[in-house]
Amino acid sequence: MERFLEIYNELNAENIEIIEQIYTDDIHFIDPAHEIRGLPKLRDYFKNLYANINDIHFDFIHPMRTQCDGYVQWTMHMSHAKLKKGAGISVSGATFLKFSEDNRVHYHRDYFDLGAMLYQHLPVLGSVVTSINRRLGS
Repeated sequence: MERFLEIYNELNAENIEIIEQIYTDDIHFIDPAHEIRGLPKLRDYFKNLYANINDIHFDFIHPMRTQCDGYVQWTMHMSHAKLKKGAGISVSGATFLKFSEDNRVHYHRDYFDLGAMLYQHLPVLGSVVTSINRRLGS
């Protein structure tokens, strides 16, 4: 678990291949926008994801690991060239992991609010999402 968390704070557009240290070849990765199977596809996903990220780091909260499972809460802080005019965005979430016998991850599931990360920060759509969220909260 410790190495997994370290890798996520080292990861950038120039070193995507380091995910091979923490994921098995048959990784099953799920987040609110994607479901990916296999390390080559996950590597491609991360290459595209990190291509426009200016800065990213995670604050990890309460990481836990049993023999086979792991769980961690986190806050991701990032700036992305195409979101919020490159200004910083913070999103909270959680990750559930299943580890293989060699301590690499073969199942990774992220839980977070995709609207808070993406939709609220897009031109035009952002104001619509913010308006909807306000109405739901009233």
